[in-house]
Amino acid sequence: MAKGYKAAAKRALAEQPQVRESVTRATLHFDANRARAYAEVEAEAWRDWAAATKRHTLSRLDRYLIQAEARLLASGAEVHWAEDADDAQQILRELIDRYGVQRVVKGKSMLSEELEVNGLLERLGVEFFETDLGEYIIQLAGEPPSHIVGPAIHKNLEEIRALFHEKLGTPPDASPGALAAAARKVLREAFLTADMGISGANFVVAETGTVVLVENEGNIRLSTSAPRVHVVLAGIEKLLPRVCDLEIFLQLLARAATGQKIGTFVSLLNGPRRPDEPDGPEHLHVVFVDNGRSSVLADREMYEALSCIRCGACLNTCPVYRQTGGHAYGQVYSGPIGIVLTPGLRDPRLAEDLGYACSLCTACADVCPVKIPLPKQILTWRVRSAKRAPAAERMAFAGYAQLMTRPRFYRISGKLLRIAASLTGAPWLPVLGAWAAGHGALEPSPKSFREIWEEDLGNA
Repeated sequence: MAKGYKAAAKRALAEQPQVRESVTRATLHFDANRARAYAEVEAEAWRDWAAATKRHTLSRLDRYLIQAEARLLASGAEVHWAEDADDAQQILRELIDRYGVQRVVKGKSMLSEELEVNGLLERLGVEFFETDLGEYIIQLAGEPPSHIVGPAIHKNLEEIRALFHEKLGTPPDASPGALAAAARKVLREAFLTADMGISGANFVVAETGTVVLVENEGNIRLSTSAPRVHVVLAGIEKLLPRVCDLEIFLQLLARAATGQKIGTFVSLLNGPRRPDEPDGPEHLHVVFVDNGRSSVLADREMYEALSCIRCGACLNTCPVYRQTGGHAYGQVYSGPIGIVLTPGLRDPRLAEDLGYACSLCTACADVCPVKIPLPKQILTWRVRSAKRAPAAERMAFAGYAQLMTRPRFYRISGKLLRIAASLTGAPWLPVLGAWAAGHGALEPSPKSFREIWEEDLGNA
């Protein structure tokens, strides 16, 4: 494994034990809620249908993007296309200049993290507020989110109390309700004075050009309706063909993410405010972002990862993610979906590091609401990475393969290893080094499994 993830994970486990505790508690809670919510419905049938719908959409993505653009334009929205993060930032820069924007409120959006929107706003001197409570907490802390759904799950109550005391002047022992009230006071004023709202999109319906947003706090609804300008950042993969598709997807998203039957607030946006409407933005801009997604779509072994609806279920069930949290991955997307998506979106060489942040327990495939074959894809990245391994490493594994496929040499090597281990108590296979670091001395059997098995057969 490359040093990036391995070093960060080791550091997190050694220096931040509270992160492990907080993340494990939160993800176990989410996962238990998901299991209960799946059991209430015909989850397998729903997941099969959702998977087929997403794969159908991806196979005709160009057609649905053109259809969505036409419907959005007809509703009065402006549509922009961003090939990469630089394009997206340039579009935002031009819109900020056009409307003289000084203050921005942001709804929770992993794509805005991917595009480094906050950094752009800082450089432009634009004041901005993350309005999701979890996102607001990590904004105050100067950290990126560590989870797709719960960006601040790595922080415990004491850490948040200390943070709010420092930044907002709340009492050191403030209750969770008091902490939320302090954040609400700041954000309410921001909603009323912001010039622009920026959000992501859970789905975009091609049939009607409807932008769909799901939340539990109501902050996105304020971010999209109070400011006079609303900018939607949507990955090109976020499309659904028809409005009727939402019936299942909205329920699957909520059940997979938090165990709810449906999100507390579901907003369907169909263009800017009409003359006879009292609420809503005067200007609606939808930015469709590629940023590597076309490359993933063209990859026959990886394209299904674009079906992801960002529910976080694979993170919640992943035993590796539970131990370290999301920051150890060093990328916007963590957990199993991050291992698969990040090399495709950014750089295939990242798989040399991230591809081994996985135990291959396959739990992620069991919970994914759109049945992305995550374990298979992670293995594929490992295979691709192995082809770029140093020559010495490839030769070592080639020799190991030769040894393992020749019974006579396999038996001899096994005896030699048992003798060496019994004399030194150390593992004489490099692949066992990390395992041995966390365990006691090896106590090898004096006989191999095959010898014991043959003796048992002879005595049967």
